[in-house]
Amino acid sequence: MLRTAEAYWQGLRDGREVYWRGQRVEDVTAHPALARGARHTALDFHLAEDPAHRSLMVADGPDGSHSRYFHIPRTPADLRRRNELIETVTRLGNSFVPLVKEIGTDAIFAVMIVAPAVDRPAGTSYARRVEAFYRHCRDRDLTMAVAQTDVKGDRSLRPHQQAQPDTYVHVVERRSDGIVVRGAKAHTTNAVYADEIIVLPTRALGREDADYAVAFAVPAGTKGVRYLASPRGFSATSAFDNPLSSQYQIVESLTIFEDVFVPMERVFLLGEWQAAGLLAKTFVEFHRFTAVSYKPPLLELLIGAAALLADYNGIASAGHVRDKLVQLVMYLETVRGLTHAAAAECAMKEGLAVPNVVYTNAAKYHFAAHYHDAVRAVQDIAGGLTVTGPVEDDWNAPETRAAMERYLVGAGVDAETRLRAMNLVRDLTASDLGGYLEVLAIHAEGSLEAQKLTVLMDTDLEPYKAYARRLAGISSDGGR
Repeated sequence: MLRTAEAYWQGLRDGREVYWRGQRVEDVTAHPALARGARHTALDFHLAEDPAHRSLMVADGPDGSHSRYFHIPRTPADLRRRNELIETVTRLGNSFVPLVKEIGTDAIFAVMIVAPAVDRPAGTSYARRVEAFYRHCRDRDLTMAVAQTDVKGDRSLRPHQQAQPDTYVHVVERRSDGIVVRGAKAHTTNAVYADEIIVLPTRALGREDADYAVAFAVPAGTKGVRYLASPRGFSATSAFDNPLSSQYQIVESLTIFEDVFVPMERVFLLGEWQAAGLLAKTFVEFHRFTAVSYKPPLLELLIGAAALLADYNGIASAGHVRDKLVQLVMYLETVRGLTHAAAAECAMKEGLAVPNVVYTNAAKYHFAAHYHDAVRAVQDIAGGLTVTGPVEDDWNAPETRAAMERYLVGAGVDAETRLRAMNLVRDLTASDLGGYLEVLAIHAEGSLEAQKLTVLMDTDLEPYKAYARRLAGISSDGGR
């Protein structure tokens, strides 16, 4: 069943406990700020109803028609199609990815791989539960958020060593029909707009951390689940001054579990500490592929804004400007090319196609490591008026608008055209949203160090060492 946007919004009116700036929000679809995000995340449903995009958004199969996000990747072509889906939807969302089905299906695919590996030696039934949950979400066309990153407390200590044990989500009671969990997860993207919350371990664990080795799913409105929604990045209200952040909303939240009961059928890992790290790693193998799939539209927008202002400022032929533009294009295409390679060179695990770990992490690292350089190049081309120029109130006042129209003209364009391009650059690079995007580039989907460690873990250095030994005339045992 494919839902309409209205049916999706109705599902969000379930009494979930959301707080915005310390105040309880009764309905996220009607809240002055949060409603923007609800409208944007409904994009997936609008596009699925649009004949022009149906073939991209909807997968038809023996089980009927369902959102393509739920299509289980079995081949490189499936991964490439998923990449195309995420990139295209983000572009149609004006560089903002909805993120209400992408990350959730990343998590489901990861648990589908890990659950059988846990079941075989332990005799558990996690794979059956995951399959049932997958069908529940797919057949009802539900949205999902993933709560993985624990707040962690003292990062030098393991979970069981924390002075405050609730800094990691953990099991506090086991019952015959389910478990009770407590703790908090940070950075849960768009959880306030999701139907289901999927909880995964955040790291590898030891035997003493068995109570923290837990994975499960609960409906977003479950009693005891609270969301402290962050207003960061989207405080603007003027469409003239901030054409993006005044119109769209992505919400990160601190998601709190206060003695939440989880039925056993919705538990996908319970105490099997040996599998916690594997599940965390398998999730990010999909999640980082999603991440580098939705980065290109943002980079395309940076390139387009820089090129426009190069024209409007009359500097398009300057050597340093041409150099910056070509560097921006190569930055974009390196990220995109590595992402395509990750799909083409995928690995097979439990019948699922998993994006190539090295290529995926190389793409994510390249994006994060060079994002601030890209911002600097765009700001350099745009000029200082991006932050010192007049604002919408000046434009709307007759006594100041006349001066702006006279003095702020560009090369072959009027003042309004040039100002609107400047405002786009400011919103992308020097506003509340701009700061949000710069931190997001570094930390979202794992830090720079996380990508480097992952690449090293998944790279076999022995063939390279053997090659070097052969050319140096060194035998395999170190002699000559």
